Amino acid sequence: MGAIDARLTELGLTIPDVATPAGAYVPAVVSGGYVYTSGQLPFIGGSLPATGKVGRDVTPEEAQDLAKQSALNALAAARSVLGGDLDRVVKVVKVTGFVASDPAFTGQPGVINGASNVLGEIFGEKGVHARSAVGVAVLPLDSPVEVEIILEVE
Repeated sequence: MGAIDARLTELGLTIPDVATPAGAYVPAVVSGGYVYTSGQLPFIGGSLPATGKVGRDVTPEEAQDLAKQSALNALAAARSVLGGDLDRVVKVVKVTGFVASDPAFTGQPGVINGASNVLGEIFGEKGVHARSAVGVAVLPLDSPVEVEIILEVE
């Protein structure tokens, strides 16, 4: 068991199997010393636990948990192109989070903290990253959140 797998066990977290793409793309690619993931929805067991707009249909707290799941799904995508070895991660470089928002909702950064916080818990200092948190009108399958990550790897 690698250090990251041990840390996940310690935190009580599980990286799921990589989600099957819903279109003409792959879950992640390696280019140079980086892994770029496609946007990941918060699938649990193949389905979305919630749908709709944050601030109307989904609470910010629920959305934060969904962003955390999306980050775990992004790690699954990364792991799939890293031979199963997340210990190869040198740095979480960038997180981009999209929040399907009610027009009056302005708490996108708090929602995407769900992704940022779990990456920090898993990777420690290596998990400190740059980030964008963007409010959008709608996301695929009416998901409340979507997260993509860029990882530097060895």
